[in-house]
This record gives sequence, C-alpha cells and structure tokens, in this order.
Amino acid sequence: MGVHGPIRVVVAKPGLDGHDRGVKVIARALRDAGMEVVYTGLHQSPEQIVDTAIQEDADAIGLSILSGAHNTLFARVLELLRERDAADITVFGGGIIPDEDIAPLRELGVAAIFTPGAPTGDVVRWVEEHVGAARTGAEGDRKAEL
Repeated sequence: MGVHGPIRVVVAKPGLDGHDRGVKVIARALRDAGMEVVYTGLHQSPEQIVDTAIQEDADAIGLSILSGAHNTLFARVLELLRERDAADITVFGGGIIPDEDIAPLRELGVAAIFTPGAPTGDVVRWVEEHVGAARTGAEGDRKAEL
C-alpha cells in the first residue's frame, strides 16, 4: 500500500481572529519542506475549513487561534470531520492556548497543540512524522493506493 504525492495540509484561521503572521510562517515552512499547503485565509468558519480540507483531499488541518475560542472551534471542526466521514484527516493546532486546555483538546481528537515559542522546525517535523506515517499506515485510508 503506497501513497503518491506530497503531504497535503490545509492551514486555517477560524473565527474572528485577525492575526495571521504565525500561520503564514507555518504555511511557508510546510511548503518549503515539500508539502502542498492551502491557506484558507482569515475569518473562516469550521464548515468552510472542513469543506476546503475535503475538496483538497487534505491529509491534515492546521488551525491557528489567538482569540480564545479554541475549545469551541476545534471541537466543531472535529465534529464536522466525523459527520462528513473524514475523521482520517489529522487536526493539529497552535496559538494562544492555555496549558489547562491542551489535555481536553487532545481528548477531543486534536493530534497536537503547539504553543507560542514552539520552533517552526518542530511543527514541520511533527507533520512529516505523524501525518506522513498516518498516510501510509492507516488501513482503509482514502488516499491509499489499492
């Protein structure tokens, strides 16, 4: 079983958060590492993000939130992925997320949370290792070659 092409990542700024410098840095680093990256832009609804991820046949969604709405918005993205039979898309996030919110978000299904100061290279390596492994190792993966 093999997967062709680079890892595909949708990066998004859900909600009303208007600060996008960090997500643009991450998007560029992922692209420079050879991944296909779609940046959805500011003020995206969870529905728009999930629609884009499915349309783009994404392997992962990276969410960046500085507004404090991470619990609600991350949960909604995960819920929509399950409803649309796309729960195999890995969700990771970053931004201003209090330490006490990280464990509950992980329990919901967020694969990783990167807090301010996390080196960009750590995010890239995590995506390469975890998303890349999930692509090639998941039974029934919709991107897998038959």
